[in-house]
Amino acid sequence: MQQRTVLSRPISLAFISPAFILIALFLIYPFFSIFSMSFTNQALTGAAAKNPQYVGLDNYAELLDFDTWMTRGEFGSSILITAQFVLGSALIGQAGLGMSIALLFYRRNDLLRHLVYTLAIIAWITPDVVIGFAWFAFLDPNTGTLNNILGLFGLPAQDWLLKFPMLSIIAFNTWRGTAFSMLLFTSALSAISPSYLETSQVIGASRWQQFRDILLPMLHTTIATDLILITLWTFNTFTPYLLTGGGPGYQTELVSIYTYRIGLQNFEFGRGSAVAVAVMLINLVLASVYLIVSRARKTK
Repeated sequence: MQQRTVLSRPISLAFISPAFILIALFLIYPFFSIFSMSFTNQALTGAAAKNPQYVGLDNYAELLDFDTWMTRGEFGSSILITAQFVLGSALIGQAGLGMSIALLFYRRNDLLRHLVYTLAIIAWITPDVVIGFAWFAFLDPNTGTLNNILGLFGLPAQDWLLKFPMLSIIAFNTWRGTAFSMLLFTSALSAISPSYLETSQVIGASRWQQFRDILLPMLHTTIATDLILITLWTFNTFTPYLLTGGGPGYQTELVSIYTYRIGLQNFEFGRGSAVAVAVMLINLVLASVYLIVSRARKTK
C-alpha cells in the first residue's frame, strides 16, 4: 500500500499564505477601508480632502432619504432602473433566449448549431470595450447598421440611444450574455436520458407536453442557478455606460453607474463609499440565495 504524505501545519500555512496575502490585500483591506470611509465626508477637493470629518450615518441617511428617493439621479431611482434592466436583460432576455437556443438545438449536431453556438460564444468572450463601440456604431442614428437595415424596408431611422435607451441597453446586454445560459442549459439537457423523450413520443405526447412534464421538472435547479448567477452579474455590470453614460436624463443610470458618478466623477468618496456598502449588502443577499439553492441542489 502507498503511504499518504501529510504536510505539517507550518508547511501547509506556507503554501496558502500567498493566496491569503492577496485576498487580504485586494479584498479584505479595501472592504474595511470603504466601510470606514462611508462614515466620513472624504472628498478629493475642498476642505474635506485634507481634513475629512466623521459624519456618522449622514451619508446613509442622505442615501435613504425617502423625500428624494425616487428622483431621477438618486439611489432609489437607480435601484428601480437596475431592477428593470435585470428583469428585461437577465431574467427574460438571457435566461429565456439561452434556454430557447439550447432546446432548439437539443440532440442536433448540424452546421447551423455549430454556427449559432460559435457566434454566441464570440459575443460573450469579446472584450467589453470592443462590444460597446461595436453596438454604438450599430445603433448610430445617422450611419448605424440597424437604421440602414430598416431603411431597406422603408422604415424611418431612429435615434435608439435617445428615444429608447433602456430597450437599447437591454438588447445589448441580452446579446452579450446569452451564451452563458445557452451553455448551461445545453449541459443540463445533455445529462437527461433520451429514453424519457422517446417513451413520451411513443405514447403521443406533443413537444409542449414533453417540455412541460419532462424537461422543465428536470431543469428547475439549473434554471434557479442560472437566474441567480446572471442576476448577480447583470446587477453589477458597468458595460451599458459605454453606450449611454447613464443618460439621457439618468434614464439608464444603473446602480453601478450611479456609484461611479458619485464616487469617481463627483469625487464624493465618503458618499460613494456608502453607496458601495449598500450595493455590497444587496449582493450579499443575492449571493446567499445562490448558496442556499446550490446547497439544496447538492442534497438532492
